Amino acid sequence: MVRNPLTPEERERGERLGTLLREARGDRTMTEVAAAAGISAETLRKIETGRAPTPAFFTVVALAAALGLSTDTLASACAHPCEPQPLSA
Repeated sequence: MVRNPLTPEERERGERLGTLLREARGDRTMTEVAAAAGISAETLRKIETGRAPTPAFFTVVALAAALGLSTDTLASACAHPCEPQPLSA
């Protein structure tokens, strides 16, 4: 199976996700956060640097939990600036 190339928008979204995760990690090491999320440090490195801009859903959920972030926070931070944001209830 051949994977379609990522669009520029998908790459930008991956970069926004990586930046958010890196900032949320703060002083903790990649190894600490990766272990808490149940993923490898190399996987976390690829996500943070944008080399894996479309990580699996459960990987993102595990990282959010390990970093104390809500999935809503991740979704809104990674949405394209021109995309409509959901209204708060």
